[in-house]
Amino acid sequence: MSSPTLVVLDLAGIFVFAISGGLVAVRKELDVFGVLVLAGATGLGGGFLRDVLIDATPPAALADWRYLMVPVAAGLLTFWFHPAVGRVERQVSVFDAFGLALFCVTGALKALELGLGPVPSALMGMVTGIGGGMLRDVLTGRVPVVFRGELYATPALAGAAIAVAGAELDLPVLVSTLLGGGVCLVWRLLAMWRQWQAPLPSGPASV
Repeated sequence: MSSPTLVVLDLAGIFVFAISGGLVAVRKELDVFGVLVLAGATGLGGGFLRDVLIDATPPAALADWRYLMVPVAAGLLTFWFHPAVGRVERQVSVFDAFGLALFCVTGALKALELGLGPVPSALMGMVTGIGGGMLRDVLTGRVPVVFRGELYATPALAGAAIAVAGAELDLPVLVSTLLGGGVCLVWRLLAMWRQWQAPLPSGPASV
């Protein structure tokens, strides 16, 4: 799980998530410190929360300087060049889907390696993928994206569950990663393209 390739992919996912957090901060008219805080929370929040919950301490975000520098770089890039970054937000959303697919799988497999059962490990994979975005939205006073009908958490949970199932069947890590991540990625991209939504309550609210 700590191979150079996976570390690079992990850092790439953090970078993309951090850019999305930085864009929200710029649109909320926060100062440079606020942009950096929101970029860091979005990029690192899911992995940090997972590591704390499964007692993998110190969290990777505190044990490896690269995990701190990547969201700082993404935050500064967004702060300085936010008009250009905003124009390619659609492409950023596509990369965000890749990050979600990677994080849900790596998070689940890390939890499984540390002794959690299949179901908790799949849940930890989902938390890794969606945790940063939820923290970003809470800090900026927005209803988290995962609660607004977008199919985001469900693909992450499905991808994590498939990766865990592959590991339980003793498939190679690469195969489990590709299977789980592929399902999450395709599902998320299709949901974005077709504008699929999770079911919402029908009729007027009763309160």
